Amino acid sequence: MDLQLSKRLQKVANYVPKGARLLDVGSDHAYLPIFLLQMGYCDFAIAGEVVNGPYQSALKNVSEHGLTSKIDVRLANGLSAFEEADNIDTITICGMGGRLIADILNNDIDKLQHVKTLVLQPNNREDDLRKWLAANDFEIVAEDILTENDKCYEILVVKHGHMNLTAKELRFGPFLLSNNTTVFKEKWQNELNKLTFALNSNPNSKIEERAILEDKIQDIKEVLDES
Repeated sequence: MDLQLSKRLQKVANYVPKGARLLDVGSDHAYLPIFLLQMGYCDFAIAGEVVNGPYQSALKNVSEHGLTSKIDVRLANGLSAFEEADNIDTITICGMGGRLIADILNNDIDKLQHVKTLVLQPNNREDDLRKWLAANDFEIVAEDILTENDKCYEILVVKHGHMNLTAKELRFGPFLLSNNTTVFKEKWQNELNKLTFALNSNPNSKIEERAILEDKIQDIKEVLDES
């Protein structure tokens, strides 16, 4: 039976190169690798999971879909799930904070030497992730944004390279900023509303704290006014 992905993971799947040898970090139920193998988009995958419960679930799902010969489920932390002999060329990391994704990559950065593509879907702190990528000779080649179940998700497609990002590009995303889609505007309008409420709700907060909030608010207003 063909697997139906969530809207978020379907969007991630669209950016996985055809014929990839994939490591999916924090694979949970192994839904993404299963889908990619079923659709013929992927030749081999490792579903990496550090927690035993999801690991057992991934084993069960892979077996039920008859893909045990093509998807290797491994109980491992981050990039330790693969070795050079696996010839992994693509890594997906989804559903984690941007800072955690950066830490996972940084902890085994030497193993990324032969990896061609990273497809990253941070839940927050996207600016921290972009900053790490820029500082470690990675280049964002595409970005996407979507909403699902009233939550907003960003996707970064990354390759080895060099990029210089402005402070605004670090925060808003270089491609998302230039594309300026409806979802992008909605995300930052919501963020503007939250920050404005926080500023107005704490009139007696420290001057430094208010200044930080005011700067963030001004940056968002400028971006929204440019649309």
